[in-house]
Amino acid sequence: MSERKKDSPGSRFTKWLNQDQDVLERQMIAAQTREPDSEVDLEEEWRRQQLLEEQQEEEEVAGRLEALNAKNVPVVGRVVYVLGCFLICVAMIALLLYTVTTLPGFGRENNPTQNEVPRRYIEQGLQETGAVNIVTGMILDYRAFDTLGESTVLFAAVMVVLFLLRLDADSARYSEMAAYIREEPHADTFYEPKHDAILQHTAKILTPISFLLGIYVILNGHLSPGGGFSGGAIVGAGLVLYVTAFGFKRIRRFFTYKTYQRTVVAALLTYAVSKTYSFYTGANGLESGIPLGTPGAILSGGLILLLNICVGLIVACTVYVLYAVFRKGEV
Repeated sequence: MSERKKDSPGSRFTKWLNQDQDVLERQMIAAQTREPDSEVDLEEEWRRQQLLEEQQEEEEVAGRLEALNAKNVPVVGRVVYVLGCFLICVAMIALLLYTVTTLPGFGRENNPTQNEVPRRYIEQGLQETGAVNIVTGMILDYRAFDTLGESTVLFAAVMVVLFLLRLDADSARYSEMAAYIREEPHADTFYEPKHDAILQHTAKILTPISFLLGIYVILNGHLSPGGGFSGGAIVGAGLVLYVTAFGFKRIRRFFTYKTYQRTVVAALLTYAVSKTYSFYTGANGLESGIPLGTPGAILSGGLILLLNICVGLIVACTVYVLYAVFRKGEV
């Protein structure tokens, strides 16, 4: 009877309450450090450990990059940079406000009317350019030299961004930063997308549509609203969507830095040679020999279709390269 009483739940509970504090602490430590009892617990513990290690590693890399940037940029340089940006913005705002105040008021009787330039575009644009879209005829025929300058500015802007932001392992300034960023698993953590089934399946549907729509807008720019700038932006958006969904390793199968260089240089040279020939013949009163075609047909407008393709390639490559450089530091 005494043994049964000693082993009763009440007596065991009393003994547990009266045991020493050291025994309790040892039991708590053993409970926290014991091995998981099932495969589910093992997998959960492994995931928790992986997340903790990734978080610590990312914080360490972020701290090193921040320290590296602070070391490479002196305080005086940062102050001068911020002050210069502020002064430039203020000057531009003041210039624009002054320009707005000097414009003639809307609807006044003495405002300038249409002069001979827009009248020439409207009345003789179709006969002289062969383009149904008068705006495209004006941009890529009458003012094609301006459009060449705009395309060159886009190319120069991308080159400047590449010079400033591209991570070059051979450069002393960026060698350490490039080593940190390209270190595994940071490349996948920061820059490559994780397996997102929704995003990837959506990209598989929308990317071909973006390419087809952009090509259609480029090729029909002389027949309907559109052209190289708008169509190139659509194609560039398709490239951005693809790389966001599938990563840089996949897109490098068909688009690399060399692809960008060759495409843009070839498009600029083709544009320049084509319009140089037109400028030369027009300035000397010679026949160019380039047929304008039947207005409304796809093969019409003289060189406008070719120039639209060149501009579209430049804009598409520019949109993607700017995105890639700002995101990863390379193409």
